[in-house]
Amino acid sequence: MLDCHTAHIACRFNKLLVLIDKRNGKKLEDNPKQVKSGQACIVEMKPSKPMCVEAFSVYAPLGRFAVRDMRKTVAVGVIKKVMRKMEDGSLVMSGVEFTEPAPTKGKKKGGKKKAGGKKKKKKKKKAA
Repeated sequence: MLDCHTAHIACRFNKLLVLIDKRNGKKLEDNPKQVKSGQACIVEMKPSKPMCVEAFSVYAPLGRFAVRDMRKTVAVGVIKKVMRKMEDGSLVMSGVEFTEPAPTKGKKKGGKKKAGGKKKKKKKKKAA
């Protein structure tokens, strides 16, 4: 069952297209056999009946979804692109294609964190 905005419609996972790294968005594997818990992927889904959705980049509220099984959420995500079938049978795409992020040049950011942060206030003792 796919929940998108106010729609609750059964959807079929047609293809597992790309397995991606959640941290940097790079492609790990094409056409994976399976996706394990905690992994991210791009899939092609087909609804059992027409539903009103939009690509997240075009209109964010209609671009988020949740996949539920027996009332438990098993996956959440955003819609990257929508393929609409027109009356003449042609397909029209809205949204953007998946592209791998460009490699960064120079030094990597991150590493060790600086010491500090919030300082705790010291309690003053009262003389009795």
